[in-house]
Amino acid sequence: MAEEEFQLIGLSPSHAFVVMTAINQPGIGPKQIGLGMQLAPSTVTRFVDALEKKGLLRREVSGREVSIFPTKKGEDLLPEINAAWKRLHDRYVDVLGKTKSDKLTKDIFAANQLLDPT
Repeated sequence: MAEEEFQLIGLSPSHAFVVMTAINQPGIGPKQIGLGMQLAPSTVTRFVDALEKKGLLRREVSGREVSIFPTKKGEDLLPEINAAWKRLHDRYVDVLGKTKSDKLTKDIFAANQLLDPT
């Protein structure tokens, strides 16, 4: 379901999450993105490469430090990303019902906090 909703805006759910992260934390490093999403550094690099090619992110390199920033185009996509997350949530509610859907969301959030308590 997630792939279907995000396909409408030309992104995968993971790519959308990276763009959202860069918007919410401009200048974030690839390592922090990887830790937050539980991704290998090579995967983060591939994601950022793809999102740079789409004009949604840009890198700034200073010595060994790499910082990831959203572009204007990336920032402008945020309402569509949020709408895709909402459509996905609505679909989960349709399948699971509101109570189970809310519990699933809370459980996923709690699991994420245990995996990345920062």
